[in-house]
Amino acid sequence: MDGDRVGEGGAPVRVVVDLNRCQGYAQCAFLAPDVFRMHGDEALLYVPQAGAEQRERLAQAVAACPVQAILVDDGQDGRRTLPAGALADGTGGHGDGGR
Repeated sequence: MDGDRVGEGGAPVRVVVDLNRCQGYAQCAFLAPDVFRMHGDEALLYVPQAGAEQRERLAQAVAACPVQAILVDDGQDGRRTLPAGALADGTGGHGDGGR
């Protein structure tokens, strides 16, 4: 994977995948192949510090993940690209504290 190098376009982008949640749909590998790669049918490999030039592709991968397993921290202004259902209040989009 070429994404294991920090890009020259700014700060590296931190990538975290909840591998317990990931189901191997591989949408991320199609959208950001320099960061994500499938190993076999189910195992996802990814680069935890991607180059800054991968920001747009990573945002697309986050949006496309059907199980919302990807978190990206761009390192620029403290903002994170969260999966659609993940709320900052920790409820995971359920609004009930996970109950």
